[in-house]
Amino acid sequence: MNRQITLDQPPQRIVSLVPSQTELLFHLGLGEKVVGVTKFCIHPKEQTKNKTKVGGTKNFKFDVIKELKPDLIIGNKEENYQEGIEELARHYPVWMSDIYTLDDALHMMKSVGEITGTQEEATALTHSLQLQFSNLKPASPPISSAYFVWRNPYMAVGNHNFIDHLLGLCGFSNEFSHLSRYPSISAELLRETDPKLILLSSEPYPFSEKHIHEFAAICPDAVVKIVDGELFSWYGSRLLHSVPYLNNIVNEVQAHLGSTK
Repeated sequence: MNRQITLDQPPQRIVSLVPSQTELLFHLGLGEKVVGVTKFCIHPKEQTKNKTKVGGTKNFKFDVIKELKPDLIIGNKEENYQEGIEELARHYPVWMSDIYTLDDALHMMKSVGEITGTQEEATALTHSLQLQFSNLKPASPPISSAYFVWRNPYMAVGNHNFIDHLLGLCGFSNEFSHLSRYPSISAELLRETDPKLILLSSEPYPFSEKHIHEFAAICPDAVVKIVDGELFSWYGSRLLHSVPYLNNIVNEVQAHLGSTK
């Protein structure tokens, strides 16, 4: 956003507008300083449920935020909306992240640590994540894939986003990476593309087992799996749970495809 914010002291009243960054703040030991979160900030469950809700990620309750008197607001370029962020920035220090890759996520964690005086905790977290992701074993050869985040209309993951980056780390070649961001995909286009693997995310659309048959009817030869969307898209401390999960998916898919050759 080409802005610089200045804090006279480490923040004592933080409002977080991004679920994955909210969880990160708690991981860094800042739970008591978090005074407001969105209704989608659900982790850690016991701590966030008692925090004041300031609306959604794309519709802020400005009057509630005003009452909280934040000395720092943390947002994200993709998950929040420009008009709301610009309005908040007129009144409060607003720090924004912009995440597309694992390196971006690690940089964000270090930056939040510096801003909040929790550098030691942030450094320990990033070192742990770097070690874990060095043990992620991608599919070989790469597997043609499609990852869906919405239904009616079908919306898939395109390029220039964090999920696309993680798919690549898994050796899942995104068949729609030539399309921008989160494109709408017709059943006809999906059938023509014919990926070997179709992943249905548990969020933001709550895909479930009943939708597997729907996609299998379009691409009968594809492996269709429901996956935990948080472990593919949350770029904060939830990544600590991602690598074992992703390795399991890679192994399961390779075993399934190997058995059907």
